[in-house]
Amino acid sequence: MHTMFNAVMDGATNEAIEGVDVVAKAALAATAVDVLDADGYLLGTPANLGYMSGALKHFFDQIYYPCLEDTVGRPFGFYLHGNSDTTGAARAIETITTGLQWRLVQRPVSVVGEATTNDREACWELGAATAAGLAALSR
Repeated sequence: MHTMFNAVMDGATNEAIEGVDVVAKAALAATAVDVLDADGYLLGTPANLGYMSGALKHFFDQIYYPCLEDTVGRPFGFYLHGNSDTTGAARAIETITTGLQWRLVQRPVSVVGEATTNDREACWELGAATAAGLAALSR
């Protein structure tokens, strides 16, 4: 099955987009150094019990203060998947990224229940649009 993550990665690594190196890191493995070294971010998480995953929360806890001043204005996008609701998870991500002063570049992809072909296409668009925006900035 083609997952939401795979669709985002397929979009972000599309061969038509030049000058962007895409690095995938699990939330528990990503560090403040990784965030400082990146020009933009794509975040993905399940919505567990109405909130983002513990792994993504841990990521934000680890990077928030070390990256607070040096990543202002950086572009980001996110996608999430829940079995019954994603509202709380989306709100939490928006609150934290507002504090970081990151700039949302594309409407988040939020899926409740089984991901459809349209959902995966929206994930592909999210990845491609974010990467294309970074490519345009680097010119």
